[in-house]
Amino acid sequence: MRRFGAALLLLWLVVTITFALVRLAPGDPSALLVPPTASAADAARLRAELGLDRPLAMQYAHWMAGVLRGNLGESFATRRPVAGVLLDALPVSVGLGGTALIITFLIGVPLGIMQAARRGRFLDHALTTIATLVYAAPSYWLALALVAVFTYGAATWGLPPGLRLPAFGMQSPGVELHDAARLMDLARHAVLPLTILAAIGAAGVARYARTSVADVLSQEWVRTARAKGVSPRRVYLHHVLANILPAMVVLFALSLPGVIAGSIFVESVFAWPGMGRLMVSAISARDYPVVLGATIWYAALVIFANLGADLALPFLDPRRDV
Repeated sequence: MRRFGAALLLLWLVVTITFALVRLAPGDPSALLVPPTASAADAARLRAELGLDRPLAMQYAHWMAGVLRGNLGESFATRRPVAGVLLDALPVSVGLGGTALIITFLIGVPLGIMQAARRGRFLDHALTTIATLVYAAPSYWLALALVAVFTYGAATWGLPPGLRLPAFGMQSPGVELHDAARLMDLARHAVLPLTILAAIGAAGVARYARTSVADVLSQEWVRTARAKGVSPRRVYLHHVLANILPAMVVLFALSLPGVIAGSIFVESVFAWPGMGRLMVSAISARDYPVVLGATIWYAALVIFANLGADLALPFLDPRRDV
């Protein structure tokens, strides 16, 4: 209960600081929403309608009272409830980010184990170099590079149609598809963004898994198990994996926010209408309610994912039955 209370307090602090920062940032939402021919009186009337003419403390109190009632407010740009705007974008980010997260761990953990088992050898050095380069590269740069190769480059070089991948949107424009054909079209549009997200994530997970597995393999009890003739398969499956599981759970919890928030640049480059692209558009338009509503979701996911991992660690500790 203490940890849960601390999590709620931290969430309130994050949201409050974000509220102050977005209100103090340069730019006036009303100036972006009124037409160029609008008069000063029209702009003042819009500011009053949006509640921006009130003192900052009053704006905060009004907004926080609505949040406590489950009302995130109304979008300045679309005049729709913020909850509805976020719910429209959430499935896109969850589908894209969730799939990428699963691929990330399915690739990253085995790669890390492979590197640790062959640490110091050529394969370990080669995979470490590749993982470091991929992890360090900006996601938007990698996205543009893949677009250049598999979209424009494929058409220029005359590559087979199967290697020409769409770069923008979730479906082909001007074509009405149904059932399996629609799923195949969506899958082709998802190849490039999923490749970017999974490659960067797997590179980080592989480095983390390599370090964790190498630490376990250096323990005396692992050397003792090998000396007793325990097969390598049993050593890795029943000893190594059990001991790195807590670390992997923590890493998974830390990666969960990336399901929604981690694909901001990728969604912007590939024009996927998810939470990331929505957040960028809201910031550009000074749409305060949408920015704050997304911040609540992001912060809550980060804080409570960490809380969940922290509470689960005692149950995952392989020494609990000793």
